[in-house]
Amino acid sequence: MTTHTTETRPDRGLRLVPVLLALTMVSGLIDAVSYLGLGHVFTANMTGNVVVLGFAAAGAPGFSVPHTLTSLLAFMIGAAVGGRIALSLGRGARRTWVRRTLAAEALLLAASTVVAFAAPDDTATVYTLIALTAFAMGLRNATVRKLGVADLTTTVLTMTLTGLAADGPGTRRARRTAAVAAMITGAALGAWLVVHHDLGVPLLVSTVVVSVLAVVASGRE
Repeated sequence: MTTHTTETRPDRGLRLVPVLLALTMVSGLIDAVSYLGLGHVFTANMTGNVVVLGFAAAGAPGFSVPHTLTSLLAFMIGAAVGGRIALSLGRGARRTWVRRTLAAEALLLAASTVVAFAAPDDTATVYTLIALTAFAMGLRNATVRKLGVADLTTTVLTMTLTGLAADGPGTRRARRTAAVAAMITGAALGAWLVVHHDLGVPLLVSTVVVSVLAVVASGRE
């Protein structure tokens, strides 16, 4: 009886599909904060960020090369760290690895929240928030990539939308649709909070969501 309990314990908790859908919503929140509040830069969606870098390099108004490069660099560093964590923790219980990575993301988002509330008008705040949130998203993306749950990258939807259109009805249609809905929901909520409140509020919401997921996530798809 004891052996059975030990073997099944790592699988207890919320399955990965709803966890990744919730993280997709958080990505919408984070990109709403960064694009609307930090100078038209993405910190979760790096595909969009590369395009934004091209806009900024061409001198299009409202875009910043330093902001975009900061986001890209921080994201890449976060992804590198996430990859190393996956190598060291991925051999053990999947739940432990996922929860620790989500806890790290929650801490980074919590730091972003504190900065946003404490120094909203400081010049360094923009770069700090870009760096912290992009690092957190890079860390998460490396983890999600290693998990390999189909159609749930949590930050981009291009292939998800392609699958919806190209594959037609199938077993993952509901999952793909849910991912799109989660991103839209997060972006809409984040935009509303940025416009009607300030950057700290959507960052606080993101912190709370990821913190809860870090406690309840399991290793099961």
